[in-house]
Amino acid sequence: MHTPRTGLNWQRAQALAASERASYMARNPVSAGLAQQAGEHMLFGVPMHWMNDWSTPFALTVAEANGARFRDADGHEYTDFCLGDTGAMFGHAPPAVAQATARQSARGYTAMLPSEDAAPVAAELARRFGLPYWQFALSASDANRFVLRWLRAATGRSKILVFNGCYHGTVDDVFVDLVDGVATQRDSLLGQVYSLTEQTVVVEFNDLAALEAALAKGDVACVLAEPVMTNIGMVLPQPGYWEAAQEIIRRHGSLLVIDETHTISSGPGGYARAHGIAADALVVGKPVGGGIPCAVYGMTAALAVRVEQAKRTAPAGHSGVGTTLSANMFAMAAMRANLEQVMTPAAYDYMFALAAQLADGLRGVIARHGLPWCVTQVGARTEFQFCPVPPVNGTQAQAILDSELEHIIHLYLLNRGLLITPFHNMLLVCPSTTGDDVQRLVAAFGECVQALL
Repeated sequence: MHTPRTGLNWQRAQALAASERASYMARNPVSAGLAQQAGEHMLFGVPMHWMNDWSTPFALTVAEANGARFRDADGHEYTDFCLGDTGAMFGHAPPAVAQATARQSARGYTAMLPSEDAAPVAAELARRFGLPYWQFALSASDANRFVLRWLRAATGRSKILVFNGCYHGTVDDVFVDLVDGVATQRDSLLGQVYSLTEQTVVVEFNDLAALEAALAKGDVACVLAEPVMTNIGMVLPQPGYWEAAQEIIRRHGSLLVIDETHTISSGPGGYARAHGIAADALVVGKPVGGGIPCAVYGMTAALAVRVEQAKRTAPAGHSGVGTTLSANMFAMAAMRANLEQVMTPAAYDYMFALAAQLADGLRGVIARHGLPWCVTQVGARTEFQFCPVPPVNGTQAQAILDSELEHIIHLYLLNRGLLITPFHNMLLVCPSTTGDDVQRLVAAFGECVQALL
């Protein structure tokens, strides 16, 4: 998808794209060979098809990653501002997590029984997020699925509400968007054999009247939301939005589930804790174990009573919640180390200051060149967007996406040893990122913009 952006010379942009692709291919012969080899036995030539969504002609193979840097198979070193799209938000292989998992690797990986780390991890989650009861999963996708199942059982209501353009992993129920004001199942969702719109309601973020109207029927179990939309490009809540939205949700007997998988960049207790959003349930995935696959979900005491009652009164058998590897010993050891020693207030303070430096630097480049672009920052997460002011809902955010332009900028930066997130223009800093790293990124961004004009 491409919509020409004011001020850019698109003919020069296409020439720059061709030049950068040729440069990438010339400097990465080992990755090229490995990509060809991978094509013999992997669907789409990669371990997961998302790995083809980068701007590169073929996948870049990573040899090793540590802190804010990684090295590819051809020996090039990169400063990583993608950080596994939040999975490594606190850097690759944080020493405390590496040491804890090394110790645990000799003591067992999984037993489908509690480990000694389980109770301390749950206690720390309760302290940090203000919710007293917790459970565990292997990914935020699973955690969100489990929460939806629990809440439907606890409330006796079947429907959920999400926001247009939302991101909650691969949960089937949330792949519904507004198209010309009508709830429509996303065309990209593969293999879906029943209509998701029967049980999923979708409204625009920041639209209180639409939220009120959607919940007035009294059949929505919960609203599942990121406190800041992140995956379609960042969409911030308007002043007073969440305060009013919470009142509407509770007045209609629905529950609020906050997915902090991306917005945990906002602080040790996430965006909700920092901004006074009182969720009934909360999900955190990706970064909570320092990059080890795991996720957590917590709930209020009042909701926990309803959930436990639903389980105790249900017939015997599989609840559809949990897997045999959930809360395995290896993941619990990683989470305990990460929560206690890595996700600290001091680490967040450092990342916030660095992200502010990055945001200011990007704004400076945009202003110098007179581009109608903007920059949004949410804690350690920064993003530049191809519009003069930040979008206020998913429809506006979708309209400004420009994958061709993104690919040119991303590949230009990659060829200069700087990696940013492939799906949009998101950048993360971690405790290992330096001020020099930020300055180098801002300078390269400026050079790329100059080449596009």
